[in-house]
Amino acid sequence: MMCLKICPDSTSEDLKPIAEAVHSLLGIPTTIRSKSFHGIRMEKGQIIDDDYSGPVLEEVLEKNMIIRKVPMEGVYKGKAVVVVPIRSADGEVLGALGLVDLVAALDILSVFREYPDIIGEVEDAKKRMS
Repeated sequence: MMCLKICPDSTSEDLKPIAEAVHSLLGIPTTIRSKSFHGIRMEKGQIIDDDYSGPVLEEVLEKNMIIRKVPMEGVYKGKAVVVVPIRSADGEVLGALGLVDLVAALDILSVFREYPDIIGEVEDAKKRMS
């Protein structure tokens, strides 16, 4: 029987099932690493790097908090990312999981300008659900 456990010393191989699940679910670039070891970077259904770390992953490990930002260096330089800590039950940071932040990348104002009826459609849908 296989059991997934994450600890500060989890290796890329240990984190692989989690990276693959998250990446398969969302289909966007996914990164994960433990506190002590580099991890995995996945894009387009493939593991691109199994010895990966990035500046925002490392910042999250240090600060033990969610960080949304556009890194100034690394593979995702200039792209919005969101990275979350993976914590133990007592709040200790065990690792970090990161994604390209599609929500931050959307220009909501331009979407509403190009599709002005969208607000009405959303309001109609809310009324039908009530």
